[in-house]
This record gives sequence, structure tokens and C-alpha cells, in this order.
Amino acid sequence: MSALASAARSRRRLIPYLHRLLHSGPAAAASPSPSTSRFLRHSSPVPRTPDHSPYLRFPDVRVSTLPSGLRVVTQAFPAATRMASVGVWVDAGSRFELPGTNGTAHFLEHMAFKGTGRRPNAQALEVEIEDMGARLNAYTSREQTTFFADVQARHVPVALDVLSDILQHPRFPEKAIQRERGVILREMEEVVSAAGSVSHDEVVDRVKDLFTEFSTDPTTADQLVEAIPAIFTGSEVRVENEEMPLAHVAIAFKGSSWTDPKSIPLMVIQSILGSWNRSVGVGNCSGSSLARGISNGNLAESLMAFNTNYRDIGIFGVYAIAPPDTLHDLSRLIMAELRRLAFHVSEEEVARARNQLKSSLLLHVDGSTAVSENNGRQMLTYGRVMPFLELFARIDAVDCATIMETAKEHIIDKDIALAAVGPISNLPELSWFRSETCSDDEFTRRIFFGNAQNN
Repeated sequence: MSALASAARSRRRLIPYLHRLLHSGPAAAASPSPSTSRFLRHSSPVPRTPDHSPYLRFPDVRVSTLPSGLRVVTQAFPAATRMASVGVWVDAGSRFELPGTNGTAHFLEHMAFKGTGRRPNAQALEVEIEDMGARLNAYTSREQTTFFADVQARHVPVALDVLSDILQHPRFPEKAIQRERGVILREMEEVVSAAGSVSHDEVVDRVKDLFTEFSTDPTTADQLVEAIPAIFTGSEVRVENEEMPLAHVAIAFKGSSWTDPKSIPLMVIQSILGSWNRSVGVGNCSGSSLARGISNGNLAESLMAFNTNYRDIGIFGVYAIAPPDTLHDLSRLIMAELRRLAFHVSEEEVARARNQLKSSLLLHVDGSTAVSENNGRQMLTYGRVMPFLELFARIDAVDCATIMETAKEHIIDKDIALAAVGPISNLPELSWFRSETCSDDEFTRRIFFGNAQNN
């Protein structure tokens, strides 16, 4: 009896707390703690337009254009960092290659550090960089080629000298290029970008002295694009290989250029679709309904939405790696989710996607190297560096109506590009994927007549 009495007393003590939790009135709900209010202000899935200005107080970006047309962009951070990143962004990449010059952009990237007129070999260049404790690197994308250095602030003048020497006086030893047959890409449009502990005026003066021998050919990247415009064509490429354990499938639609008004809504759509990887194991808790469906159905090893912008066009879609026996169900789920975005999307998932996109963008400018890269790329794509306050305002302007309008414009009744490699015999035909992009009325009609015929 004493045990029962003790349990009864415990229940009586808990009942008021349970009652408070279950029946808390509007007043209690409207007055969360200060810490909770701070969290909800920026993380609640309830749509709102928060004030980001206290968190986006970045140093001003300064831009100067030299008589040669070379643009210099700097962003000075507090001197306490004592580090800086300087780089040269060239408006030339693999998309400008012709059949006879295929692979040249990547070739140039690797040949850049083989020596220069004043630094006769790769060893001399490497020793000079290592003596400064610096890091020199380069990379090539579809439309841009970049050479950059991370150095102590006091070594910025030397880093600029090295970069100018590499770009203007490269050496291509015969032994190193015997296997190459392409024509070397010339420079077309350039931006020098620096971020960290730098002085804009000092960088401009140094660039004026050093970068004096670039090509004077007036042809621009825009003119090259206009001469041979990119055209998105619905088609497929299938490479069947039953020896591979998993199938790799990409489903893509025509996207937008960097400056297209739909570029930011498509970025939000990419966040809505999300990504998933079996090794992470959070599918059931993911905000992406596509990720949850794949996790619950055990349909794939990994999945990611992608959105690639070019100067004049873009491409976006979904890339998945999956076992061969799940390809049909996986395809149905992916197409259903893509189609849903045009007709049924909630404010909560759009708000969540906006938050995720903004967080991702901020994480990509962590450090002077990332800031310098971001500024150089934006100067080439937009002709200016877009402030984060403006960018976030554009993201916050994307709502459900914008998402559905964008999805209708880019997905519904639109051509599909399909690429698949591996054991893909169970992957539906391209015509099936195309039929899954039909309008809502057409989809309903197909279901109705399909059921009528079955009856």
C-alpha cells in the first residue's frame, strides 16, 4: 500500500506540470524566453523577413579599373589577421575550348608552375613560395581560370610579382608539352582580387607596375558566347556496365544564367530538394521530403541536387547513386518531387530552404581565400560584388508562389537531359521521364483514363 500511495503522490505532483505543458494558453506561447526568441527569430520555419544587418557587417569592397581594363578588387579585414589572399581571375575556361583545343584550360593550369622568364624552373618558383610560408595554387572551371596565393600581409607585393610573372612570362619546356597538341588559350578578361590584411591603393599601384603585358585583343567572353550560343537539348547518354556495383544517374533541366532573375529561386529549389547520404544517416529527420522518401524506401546510397550557372544559360537537377534494383522506384520518387514543386509547396519548406541557402553562402566566405575567390568570381559574372545584405534580401523575397512559378517554367512540359552509367537496365526510358513532366491537368487526365481502361 505504501508503494501505491507513493506513486499516487508522484502523479499528483506531476499533473500540474503536465497540465501546464498541454494547456499552456496564448499568453504563455507568446512570451518565450529571450534565448528562445533569439533562436526563433532566425531559425523558425515560419516565414518571416529577419533583419540580417547586424550579422552582415563586412568590410567595404573597393574596385578600381586600370587603363588597360584590368579590374582590381580588394576587401580589407582587420590588420590582426596579418594574412592575405591575392589572385587573378581570368574569364576563360573549358567552355571556350574548340575540338582542336580540348583540354587546354586544364593543361595551362598544370603548366603554370613549371617556371617563368625570371624563375627558370619549377624548383626556383617553389623555393621562393615556401621561403615566404605561402601557398600558391590554381584551378580551372567551365568559364574561369584562377591563380592565387595565400601569404602573410607583408609578402603581398612579392605574391603579386609571382602571379604576374606566371601569367605573362610562363615557360613551357618542350619535354613537358610533347604530349600536348592543343593551342594555348589566350587571356581574355582579368580581375585581380585581394582580401585580408591588404591596402587597396598599394595593391592597385603594384598591379599597375606588374601586369602590363596582357593581350590587347578586344574580344570579350560575352562576344564569344554570342558567337556560339549554348542551347539546351533534351537528350540522353547511357553507358551500361553491369560490372559496376552501383548505378550513377543524373536528371537535369535547363537552368538559368548568373544574371537571370530566376537564378536565386533555382538556388532555393536546390536547397528544397537537398542532399542525402546513407553514411550520414539522418534521412528520416531531414527537412527535404525527397531525402526522407529515399531514406524510408532504402532507394539510394546518396543523392544531391545541383544547380550550375553559366554566363548565358544554366543546368539544374538531381544526381543519384543507387543499386540497380531500385532505379525504377527511385526515378518515380525523384520525378514526383520535381513535379510537386510546381503545384504543391509549403511555406515552411521554402523558409527552411532560404535559411539553409543563406547559411551555405556565409560558410563559403569563411577566410580571406574564400572571400577573395568570391569577389573575383562575382566581378566576372555580375560586373560587381553584390553585398550580402542585397543577396539575402533577394533570397528572402522568394516565396511559395515564386517557387511554383519557377518550377512551372523550368520543369513542367520541359525537355530533360539524362545521363546514366553502370548497371542501368532497370532505368526507365527517356520518354517516360519526359512524360512525368506533364501539367497538373494532363497528369489528372492520364490517371482518370488509365483507371477507366483498367476497369
